This record gives sequence, structure tokens and C-alpha cells, in this order.
Amino acid sequence: MTASWPPGVPLSTWLVIAGLGAFHGINPAMGWLFAVALGLHRRSRQAVLLALPPIALGHALSIAIMATSVFTLSTFIDSRYIRIASGCALIAWGVYHLRYGHRHRVRVGMMTGFTGLVVWSFLMASAHGAGLMLTPALIPLCQTAATGLTGPLLASLAAVGLHTLATLVVTGTVAMLVYEWLGVGVLRRGWINFDRVWLCGLFGTGAWLIAAA
Repeated sequence: MTASWPPGVPLSTWLVIAGLGAFHGINPAMGWLFAVALGLHRRSRQAVLLALPPIALGHALSIAIMATSVFTLSTFIDSRYIRIASGCALIAWGVYHLRYGHRHRVRVGMMTGFTGLVVWSFLMASAHGAGLMLTPALIPLCQTAATGLTGPLLASLAAVGLHTLATLVVTGTVAMLVYEWLGVGVLRRGWINFDRVWLCGLFGTGAWLIAAA
């Protein structure tokens, strides 16, 4: 029988967390397009690479807030109510983006530095509800973690770390591919409309959380 950590958490939970990180990484709005834009503006491959750590850090901070919230709420609120509240929040967030999302874009100039990139990435991840999308995996993770505060807390931190690593790897890979070979014209020629995919994810995950409560 394969051991799992925390005990009782299937490998599929960690795969979902990593998979969502990869999905966030391939989404232009989450960072790689900005990294490429900085590289082209400064005519430097190094600028692309240096943009990746602060982008990953900002994303991690946004995810960590949601993970901490789920961890805290799961200690004294029944998970059923957390699922329902999270599902409603995801659907409401999706409706907001459908109607007003295109009017409220986070704008940061090409001369921004490390702090500006961290803030931009944090706001983008938060505005897109990236942390909320992790709720289905975070709730059972905190529930089945070892008793006491240390187990769920470590599990939440591990989830944030794994998700961020997957995001960083995919973001960096796509950014370098686009900068070195494909060019930003690929967005016009054949890139997927991630806004629509993201909206489907928000509505679908929200509905699933409510139905599974």
C-alpha cells in the first residue's frame, strides 16, 4: 500500500494542486506575457529570467492567503459550509469577470522593479481568483492532515510550495519559448482564449463545490 502525506491524502490531491499551478503558469495573464514584454522592451533575455522570481513570489503570496484562510476556517467551521461559501464566491467572481473584468486591468509600467512585479503578480492572481480555484484541494488536505495545528499548517505550506513551483516552471518555460523562438505573434495566430477557459473553471468549480457539499 502506497504511503501518503498527510496520511489519508491521495496522490491525486497533490497532482491537482500541481496541475492548477501548471495551468496558471501557461495563462498569459498570470505572468509570462509580462516577463516577455519586459525582455523585449529591455532587449535582454536576462530581464525575462529576472522577472520570474518576483512574479512567482507574488503568486505564492496570493495563494498563501487563501490556504491560510482555509486552514484557519477548517479548525472551527464545518467543511460543508466552507465548500458552499467557496462555491458561491467562485460563481460570483466569475459573474464579476464576465461583466466587468475587462474594465479593471492591473497596469504596471515597463520600468517596474522587483517590488512592482511582486505587487502586480499578487494583484493579478488575487483578481483572477487563483487561490479560490485551489479550495477543492485545500479543504480535504486540511481535514485529513495530522491532528493539531502543525499538520494542517505544514500541509497548506506544502501545497503553496508545490503549486508555486509548478507555476514557476511552466511560466519560465513558456516565457523563454515565446521570447527566443515563437514571438508574441503566437497569441494572435493560435493561442487559446484563457479568459473563457478561466471563466468555465470558475463556474464549474463553484458549482461542483456546492453540489458536493
